[in-house]
Amino acid sequence: MAKIFAGSEVVELGIQIEKNGRDFYEILARQTKSDKIRQTFEYLAKEEEKHIEDFKGILKTVEDYQPVEAYPGEYFAYINALASEYVFTKKDKGVEIAKKIKSDKEAIDMGIAFEKDSIIFYEGIKKAVPEYEHKVITKLISQEQNHLAKLYQLKDKI
Repeated sequence: MAKIFAGSEVVELGIQIEKNGRDFYEILARQTKSDKIRQTFEYLAKEEEKHIEDFKGILKTVEDYQPVEAYPGEYFAYINALASEYVFTKKDKGVEIAKKIKSDKEAIDMGIAFEKDSIIFYEGIKKAVPEYEHKVITKLISQEQNHLAKLYQLKDKI
């Protein structure tokens, strides 16, 4: 039987994604020999740490929130599908993936994929939190889009 998430569990998935992202970028920063790439990865790791704190703030407000659904379990079935396909929702996956990366190009490509997946997942999360929290999630999505742009710019330079 598929797991059905509560609103707070969805936000906790966001926290786990950000922790994995932080760990992923920290390891990549240590692995690269390029100062420019190192600086970008260090910046991204710090940004992910800020997002963890943002999600912790949201978590305090969503304990019993249930989104409006067309039928019972509709929304959380969608989140379950997203989460099951998204490797960064699994504990320590960022470290595991980063350690396998062999080149700066591969690292940047994986970062691009991570940021894209995060944007999609966070768009979904907006339905699992009260409307007054949408502004925070929208801000996080905007920051993830900025990270994506930085990675694409970096990719163009290598």
